[in-house]
Amino acid sequence: MTTPSPHLPALKGGLLALLAAGLFGVSTPLVQQLGVGLGPFTTAALLYAGAAIIGALLRQPVEQEARVLRSDTPRLLAVAAFGAVLGPVALAWGLQRTSGTGASLMLTLEALFTAVLAWRLYGETMDRRVWVAMLMLLAGGVLLVVDQGLSGGAQLLGLLAVLVATAAWGMDNTLSRALADRDPGQVVLIKAALGSTATVGLALLAGESLPKLLPALGLLAVGATGYGLSLRFYLLAQRAFGASRTGSVFGFAPFIGALLAFVLGDRSSGWGMVAGGVLMLLGVVIHLAESHGHEHEHDELEHEHAHRHDDGHHDHQHDVMPESSHSHPHLHQPIRHAHAHVPDAHHVHRH
Repeated sequence: MTTPSPHLPALKGGLLALLAAGLFGVSTPLVQQLGVGLGPFTTAALLYAGAAIIGALLRQPVEQEARVLRSDTPRLLAVAAFGAVLGPVALAWGLQRTSGTGASLMLTLEALFTAVLAWRLYGETMDRRVWVAMLMLLAGGVLLVVDQGLSGGAQLLGLLAVLVATAAWGMDNTLSRALADRDPGQVVLIKAALGSTATVGLALLAGESLPKLLPALGLLAVGATGYGLSLRFYLLAQRAFGASRTGSVFGFAPFIGALLAFVLGDRSSGWGMVAGGVLMLLGVVIHLAESHGHEHEHDELEHEHAHRHDDGHHDHQHDVMPESSHSHPHLHQPIRHAHAHVPDAHHVHRH
């Protein structure tokens, strides 16, 4: 068996997570601008309708990506409930009651919730460096809450609603880890369709007014890129290097959103917000500086996902060896070796 590359998994996963972060980051202040006068359920429904469209367009052939299974249904329902209903509704409500800069920076705490949940549910490694990073993220979030609380009750309530959204998306990210080996386009389509259907029904029950054409089209476009395409890249990043690390790199998204909010005219930043943002940025950087490698053992494993034969972990044979990524059920033989690695689908061993 060839020796796995010590850098490629983290590099690939990091770049995919940065793409996801950039697309989602710019969406937050845009949702605030486009959602003025709209109810939170209507806003969420439009965002995930756009995401469903992009998911349908990006579905891959069955020979290239593993299909979603019937046994995935309970997890998909939970992912949609947390990530496509509770998360966007709480964010939309909060964005209309707090500053775009503060809301964007508060979203950094999504990385904290994701890392802690991935550690508890999947056993992903959390060494001392990672815990320091998580504490910095938490301290930064506390400073943001204090800063906005001094600005008035409405600002604080809005920021707390964004905090609820980060917790919901943290749970969504963690639950999505088990779906990362499925076709990401199909996962996006199903999750977004479930979320959009649910929020349309809630909008009707709540008696929310219908949106005007231009804001509706704008939110559909933001949903397609900042939620649909971003989620596709996020799932691919989770596949490459695990839930907690993807969440940490994705922690750059709020800073992108805060910068755009400033460009769009938001000048609400106080010293507390600046200090909180600096702590959060330091937390993300420290977490990304983590390095992990040791001798480890792979048990026999049979599963299906998109893979190549030049990554050091897929040495099964074909009559005609494929040169590109492909998907089919395959068996991994037991092996023991040492290399730098991340908690992807092949490195979920305990420490």
